[in-house]
Amino acid sequence: MGRGNMSFPNTFVLLGFSEFPWLERPLFAVVLVTYILTLVGNSSIILLSLVDPRLQSPMYFFLNNLSLLDLSLTCTIVPQLLANLSGPDKTITSSRCITKVFVFCWIIASECALLAMMAIDRYVAICWPLQYTLIMRAWVCVQMAAVCWSSGLMNSLLQTTLTLRLPLCGHNTLDHFFCEVPVLIKLGCGDTSANELALTAMTIPFGVMSSLLVVISYIFIARAILKLSSAEGRHKALSTCSSHLLVLTMYFGLGIFFYLKPSAKSTQDKFKSFFYCVVTPLLYPLIYTLRNKDVKTAWTRILQIQGKVMSLKAQSLPVY
Repeated sequence: MGRGNMSFPNTFVLLGFSEFPWLERPLFAVVLVTYILTLVGNSSIILLSLVDPRLQSPMYFFLNNLSLLDLSLTCTIVPQLLANLSGPDKTITSSRCITKVFVFCWIIASECALLAMMAIDRYVAICWPLQYTLIMRAWVCVQMAAVCWSSGLMNSLLQTTLTLRLPLCGHNTLDHFFCEVPVLIKLGCGDTSANELALTAMTIPFGVMSSLLVVISYIFIARAILKLSSAEGRHKALSTCSSHLLVLTMYFGLGIFFYLKPSAKSTQDKFKSFFYCVVTPLLYPLIYTLRNKDVKTAWTRILQIQGKVMSLKAQSLPVY
């Protein structure tokens, strides 16, 4: 890999959950079912938005981006975890490890920014309902999404470049189930201050600023809802942002609880990452499907059409 990277190993060993050998088989089954449901759930939201004109709005445009990010995260992390749980071989090549670092940093940062943009969308919808279609034009939504993806990409390029320059001195055992920057930093045998500084600095725009923007948006939303005279109007306004608010609470609320509270054991870090990388991508489509009337209506309409098509096919079959 070149003179400057002689200390970077060719392969890494992912310990995963090997300290709990009795847990690996049941965990494999749970992860596999979760993986399939996540793929189906997020893909169905994207497909529903494409085929149903009622779901072709700014809110569902951002939701499609969120589903695409969750699909990318799941397809990046979970297959390696399944391979790790299914057999004794727990190695991964350095090129695949760095690729996963790159994609993971890109997705996580983009998702933080996207959730903030979704909060702005809900703010405009509740506080400026008459100007909503004028403000949230299609091109504006595309630009907002582009900011999320491009800012996440810049973060990923920075983190990946610094990770490649990290002196590991041949250390290649990661006490984790996937390649994550903080875990790789722990293997560093030289000065890792630049890596730690970059990791901390990126929490300001993507962690602090995004969550602050969300809080400010929902303060204005709450004020606007409280000013509504009718209870029906307040209920309708709350229903338009309840799913997003629940997702935000899970993402930022649990993120603050998990990551600002230092854990004494690496096992706790692994289960925290497991929740964010495996569980939450499944919960998001469930929340938007079960709590969103438009999505449930779209599903009902598609199932009714499918039922009518099957009925017509059955009627058209020749009788012998």
